[in-house]
Amino acid sequence: MLDFHFDTAEVFIPDGTHMPAALARTTHVCIAAHHDDIEIMAAAPILECFRHKDKWFTGVVVSDGRGSPRSGIYENYSDEEMRLVRFEEQRKAAMIGEYAAQIMLDYPSEMIKDGKNSFSEGDIVSILRAAKPSVVYTHNLADKHDTHIGVALKVVAAIRNLPEHERPQKLYGCEVWRDLDWMMDEDKISFALSKHENLQVALLGVFDSQISGGKRYDLAAMARRRANATYFMPRGVDNQSLLSFGMDLSPLILDIEKEPLAYIKELLLRFVEDVEKRILRIS
Repeated sequence: MLDFHFDTAEVFIPDGTHMPAALARTTHVCIAAHHDDIEIMAAAPILECFRHKDKWFTGVVVSDGRGSPRSGIYENYSDEEMRLVRFEEQRKAAMIGEYAAQIMLDYPSEMIKDGKNSFSEGDIVSILRAAKPSVVYTHNLADKHDTHIGVALKVVAAIRNLPEHERPQKLYGCEVWRDLDWMMDEDKISFALSKHENLQVALLGVFDSQISGGKRYDLAAMARRRANATYFMPRGVDNQSLLSFGMDLSPLILDIEKEPLAYIKELLLRFVEDVEKRILRIS
């Protein structure tokens, strides 16, 4: 059903459902660069689909995990051993979050960052055709990690290659290596995450190779969500205890002539104009 570029790619179905049926039930998809990016940036769709009869979440990790930093008990792991660890951690997260499916495409980062390499783009097209999700989540266009930007651009390109009637209704870019607090409130998408805090912590906590290796993504991600909720509104009490923000990338799949760079520049310019107006007003 799915013919990926690398024969080492994997489709993991936590509940054992036959793959075509598992993908067909999918309503929400997150396409991320690295193992654990999904759990950092896509808590909202995971929670929305959790134990919901009519909503199912599928995660897609594009990279192979071989270049992951390592220390402690993982310090002497080879690239291949690290790849296997990261695959196993991602499977654990899929089990905890009760995903419809978890797909690992196994691409080296250099291929993802190569704008002329479209193999992963073709794999993404195949996944979207099989799953037909209504909403897709990926990295935001202001992220500062090159591999994240590579994935985001390939997701946009893949969706544009689908016939209009097969495209998802929405595409959101989410927070990992840069938050989106800087965006104008009317531009950003707010995802309420106050429920199931325990599940969010559990999803982040399974990535021991990163956490014990010196990067406390678990603490940082939850702290960002709490900070987003507190600092979202300068006046009034908090309506949520945890929030994450998203960038609406849907205009890029509605207007396939619109350039991603031009679109992000529009959002940045609105931020600059807001800062200027505020300073001038108070000066």
